Amino acid sequence: MKISSDQVSAKVRDAFNFNVDKFPLSGPDGMSTPLYGLFRDDTSKLVGASSVTKRYVPHQTDDVLALVDAATEAFDGEIDVKCHFRDGHYVNIMPTRADRLKVFGENDNVFPRIIVNAGYDGKAFRATMGYYRDLCRNLSFMRQVEGTTVAIRHTSSLRSKMDDLIATFNTLKESWGSLSETIQHMQNRNVQMADFLVAVYGEPTSVASNTIVKNHKGRTEAIFKRLRDERFRSGRENIPADFKVSAWEAYNAVQGFAQHDMGFRGRDNNSVSGFERILRASNDQHVRKAESLVLDLAV
Repeated sequence: MKISSDQVSAKVRDAFNFNVDKFPLSGPDGMSTPLYGLFRDDTSKLVGASSVTKRYVPHQTDDVLALVDAATEAFDGEIDVKCHFRDGHYVNIMPTRADRLKVFGENDNVFPRIIVNAGYDGKAFRATMGYYRDLCRNLSFMRQVEGTTVAIRHTSSLRSKMDDLIATFNTLKESWGSLSETIQHMQNRNVQMADFLVAVYGEPTSVASNTIVKNHKGRTEAIFKRLRDERFRSGRENIPADFKVSAWEAYNAVQGFAQHDMGFRGRDNNSVSGFERILRASNDQHVRKAESLVLDLAV
C-alpha cells in the first residue's frame, strides 16, 4: 500500500516517541569518572552495553527521520516502514511492490527491502538492501553482494545533510539490479542439498553427545521440511531423489530456518518479535556461511 511521506514520518515518530540522553557515570561513593551512559528518557533504561565519552553526541528521532525522508525521496515516496528499537533504531523500509522480481513461475517472487541501522555503538549508520520473499516470509540481506550496504556517518543534525543522504539512498537503490542478477544466477545453479548442509553446519563427531546428535538431526529434518513445503507452494516438483535443488532454494531454506524455526534460548517464542528474528538471522554464522557458498556458485 502506498502511503504519503507525512504518514511515513508519523509512523516513525510514533514508534520512536522518546529521546536518548547522556549522563555521567559515577564510581563508588559518588566518585566522578570520565565516562557517560546513554538512557532512554521515557523508561530510564540503559541503551547499549558500553559507555561513551564526553564528546559523544547521541542521535535522536529527528536524525532517524532524516534518514527515512531521504529514502522516501530516493524511492519516489512509494514506501512504507516498520520500526524496531534495540540499542539503536532499526527501520525496515519497503519500496513499491512494482519492483518485484519473479524468480520462479508466478509464486516465487522477491521484493526490495532496506534496513536502516542507527545504533548507539559509535559506528557508522548502515543501510542495507535486501529482499523479502513472499513465498516464505523471509527477509534476507546478502551483504557480500557488492554495493548492497552503505555506511552513513554517525552524526547529529542529519537534517542539514539531506542532499548527501538522498544521493546515498539513490546509490543503494541501484544495487537492487545487482542483487536481482545474483538471485537469478543462484536460481540457475544446483547444489546437492545434503552436501550443502554438511558444508554449512558440519556433522557430529563420533564422540558427540546424544543431545548434539539429536539437535543436528532435528535441524536437518526441519530444513528439509521447509524446503519441501516451499517447493510445493512455488509449483516446483518434489525434491529429486538425488537431492539436487537450486542454490537459491538451498540458501533460503537455511536462512528461513534461522529466521522462523530456531528457538530463542530462555524466551517464549511467541514473545519474540518478527524484527528480532530478522536481525538474529542476518547475524547468524551459518546463514553467512550459506551465503558464501551460494555466491561462489553464482559468479
